[in-house]
Amino acid sequence: MVNSFDPTRPGQLSEADEKLLARRNASMGSAYRLFYERPVHFVRGEGALLFDAEGNDFLDAYNNVPVVGHSNERVRQAVTAQLGQLNTHTRYLTDDVVTYAERLTALFPAPLNQAIFACTGSEAVDLAVRIARRATGRTGIIVTRHAYHGTTTLTAQISPALGPNNQIPAEVALVDAPDSVRDPQGEGAALFARRIDEAAEALEKRGIKVAAIIVDSIFSSDGLQTQPLGLLKSVADRARAHGALYIADEVQPGFGRTGLNWWGFQRHDVAPDMAVLGKPMGNGLPISAVVGREELFTEFGRKVRYFNTFGGSAASIAAASAVLDELQDRELLQHSETLGLELLDAVRNLTSEDSGIAEVRGAGLFLAVEFVNPDNSPDPTRAAYVVNAMRERRILISASGTYDNVLKIRPPLVFPRSATGRLLEGLNESIIASRTRGGRP
Repeated sequence: MVNSFDPTRPGQLSEADEKLLARRNASMGSAYRLFYERPVHFVRGEGALLFDAEGNDFLDAYNNVPVVGHSNERVRQAVTAQLGQLNTHTRYLTDDVVTYAERLTALFPAPLNQAIFACTGSEAVDLAVRIARRATGRTGIIVTRHAYHGTTTLTAQISPALGPNNQIPAEVALVDAPDSVRDPQGEGAALFARRIDEAAEALEKRGIKVAAIIVDSIFSSDGLQTQPLGLLKSVADRARAHGALYIADEVQPGFGRTGLNWWGFQRHDVAPDMAVLGKPMGNGLPISAVVGREELFTEFGRKVRYFNTFGGSAASIAAASAVLDELQDRELLQHSETLGLELLDAVRNLTSEDSGIAEVRGAGLFLAVEFVNPDNSPDPTRAAYVVNAMRERRILISASGTYDNVLKIRPPLVFPRSATGRLLEGLNESIIASRTRGGRP
């Protein structure tokens, strides 16, 4: 995993944290990974800040789950009140889950008009793929080559980002994501459409027809590809040309992350057959959804029994409702658009003379900085250095992309304008230091 802690390097943690890590490994196992060369022990969060065990504040420019801020008061009060009243599942008639479903689906373009709730993005993607396979009578799935869509057995099979030991079955075809640095200029949409056609043909040669093409609407795990606008329309067109469904993965780009639009696919003037939602939906409480066309859900519900005990539980719906209230009442989509453009311009300005930075790109409060070597090959070492240098300056970001060479800057949407100076100063210092990479960050 990029940016992960290496437990074989001694002396990185305090004595107290070494003991906590030993307890963690003993009780939870080493499969759980920690971020950063020097992990952080957090005890509290507020807004866009996290606080460690010594009381130091860290500026959170990475976590999109607390979309309306860590320890959001409105969310806390809503969940507390609901837990004191009722917390049951969707097999009983309750008002709030219906009201929320109405509010949520009203944010989508026609013909997406119904929602099914689950607990995690992985569950939502899993369900969407099952619905697509049932609706089409096919099994083939097309995803991008470094996609991450979840951790269930099914979704891991369409998540090549999980690594070389994660087996991708014959029913899944991988295509290179659009690449604004390496693709011929102006040909991104047409080239991606051709790749989809080639993948569909490859599946057909194996006797497999395509059920769905599932794409993260901003290619979050493929290094954040924001252009060209209209690209996803070509995805929808190719899906329908091959008799397949187009599923938009909105787990990362959704809920205003990309700016004025609620959903990343809206930037491309297209509507998918289904959209999957997750991470920020409950501001940290487990809730996710598949939003789609009524006829798809009706057919699936008629032929397949589906129920999720905690999907759409009253407490999670209370959290999700409060998130919508915050996003709307505080005009956070507008804030995401405006502040995102300001940050994008500022980062481009401070990196404009760095030949090792191929591109700075973004949409809303989702920014990427791509590092390359002198021969234009990806430079993941420098990206990792900057991430850890930022951590030492108590600013949290991450890295991703096909080659792990792209900085991932994705703060909560409540990120205050007053914090941008600290973010930009830390980023500038870290990038300058990374040019020589003298010693540890």
